[in-house]
Amino acid sequence: MALNNTYEARLQQETAVGAGVQILLLALLGPAIGMGPAGWLTGLAFAFATWAVLSRALHRSRLRSFGPANRVTLGRATLVGGVTALVADSFRSAPPVTLLVSLTAVALLLDGVDGKVARRTGTSSALGARFDMEVDAFLILVLSVYVSTQLGPWVLLIGGMRYAFVAAARVAPWLTAPLPPSFARKTVAAIQGVCLLVAGAELLPGPANLAITLLALGSLVWSFGRDVLWLWRNSRVPARVPAEQPRQLLELELAAR
Repeated sequence: MALNNTYEARLQQETAVGAGVQILLLALLGPAIGMGPAGWLTGLAFAFATWAVLSRALHRSRLRSFGPANRVTLGRATLVGGVTALVADSFRSAPPVTLLVSLTAVALLLDGVDGKVARRTGTSSALGARFDMEVDAFLILVLSVYVSTQLGPWVLLIGGMRYAFVAAARVAPWLTAPLPPSFARKTVAAIQGVCLLVAGAELLPGPANLAITLLALGSLVWSFGRDVLWLWRNSRVPARVPAEQPRQLLELELAAR
C-alpha cells in the first residue's frame, strides 16, 4: 500500500507541474499581449480542469509511472491552453495571429511525437491514448471557434462533431463499440487541425480559406459517417455462436425426444 501511495504521489506531482507550467505560460503571454480578463480566466480554467481531470484519471488507472509520452502530451496540453486563452481574448481585441499560429503549429507537430515515444519506450497505455485524443479534440474545438468568427458559425460543426458523437453514444450504446484501426480516420483527423490553422492564419484570400475549411468539414462528415455506418451494421449482426454450442443443443434436443 505504501508503495502504491508513493507511485500516486509522483503522478500527482507530474500533473501539478503541468498546471504550474500552464500558469507560467499565461504569466508570460498576459503582459506581453495585454491579455484581458476573458483570456486570463479561460486559461486558468483550462489549467485547473486539465489538472483535475488528469489527476482523477491517473488515480483510477493505477499507473506506476507518468511516462515520457504522457509528458509530451502534457506539454501539448500546455500549448493548447495558451491557444485557448488567446482565442478567448480575441473576442475583446484582435489577437496576435503570429503567436497564435506558432503555438498551434507546435502543438500539431508534437501530435505524432507522443505516440512514437510511447511505442519506442514501451509505455503505451489506454490513458495515454485517451489523453492524446482529448487534447487533439479540444484544440480542434478551439480553432473552430476562432475560425467561425471569420467564416461563420457553421465552422463550429468541425469542433463539435466529436463531442456530438460522444453525447449520442449515451443514447445509443452501440456507438461505443470499438472501431477497427483506420489510416483514413487518422489522416482526416490530422487534416482538421492543419486546415483550421491555415484558415485562421489568414495568409490566403477569403475564398481559399472558405474552400479549405469546407474541405475539412466534408472529410470529417465522411469519416464520421463511415464509422457510424460500420458501427450500426456491426450492431445488427447477431453474436456468433461457438462451434460446440449447436452440437450440444442438438444432443439435448435428441435426448429430450
